[in-house]
Amino acid sequence: LTALCTALPARIGLVIIGNEGALVMGGLAAVVVGLGVGTSMPPLVAQVLMAIAALVTGGLWILLAGALRHYRGVNETISSLLLNYIAIAFINHLVEGPMRDVEFVTKPSSAELNEALWLGTLPGSRIHYGLLYGLIVCVIAYVLIQRTTFGFAARTAGGNIRAARIAGLPVGKLTLAICFLGGSCAGLAGMVEIAAVQKRLNESLVSNYGYAGILVAFVSRHNPLATILVAILLGGILASGGILQRSHDLPDATVLVFQGIVFLCVLFSDSLYGRLPWFQEKAS
Repeated sequence: LTALCTALPARIGLVIIGNEGALVMGGLAAVVVGLGVGTSMPPLVAQVLMAIAALVTGGLWILLAGALRHYRGVNETISSLLLNYIAIAFINHLVEGPMRDVEFVTKPSSAELNEALWLGTLPGSRIHYGLLYGLIVCVIAYVLIQRTTFGFAARTAGGNIRAARIAGLPVGKLTLAICFLGGSCAGLAGMVEIAAVQKRLNESLVSNYGYAGILVAFVSRHNPLATILVAILLGGILASGGILQRSHDLPDATVLVFQGIVFLCVLFSDSLYGRLPWFQEKAS
């Protein structure tokens, strides 16, 4: 889900790396709605409202970067990165102040969501429904980008923005819309993390899943379907951190080294393709 926050805007030529901030703000919105609703309505309805709040909040957060790019010419990479720090500082302020649960002394946190609002696990497994949400959203994103006029217009603008303007495409509206969609995906990831894992708002929500999503997006070449496979691969690498530490006496940072190597390989393959003999295609 966080990978789509980078992958979707990339189709229109934007480099958005505000995934972590959108995830955090989506999680915050889900907690606010969940605590506000409580048990006053059916759990399913409450979960839907939490998801909608997370989608809208995450979308608006990345929309800020898109709007700054479109209206003021601010580099979207820098603005979205700075928005990450703003979001993290904002939730830290909330959990240490207005939203703090004084009965939870382990670390500054909000009150816990009602158990009825927690996301359950898939039947016969220990995997929560967040995986299913991610799969569905990736498929929808692929269809939107590859099989609709909106997706075609976005890809056209991403390929040549000047030609898109000459052709009469609403580049500004496309930019804002696709930034909103990308941020919505990361916001939904925040809701899933809150409802399925953390159960309350605290600093543990800042778990670098947003930054991992950037890596997934680039490795998958911004293809929504490919992000599924790449996310599973990198998720396996992340999950293996504890095993590597115990079995091979390696530090936890080994996983980060693996991620860095993968990212460097992708960058090198893009920059060296066609420049060295073994990167050139053989003549047919």
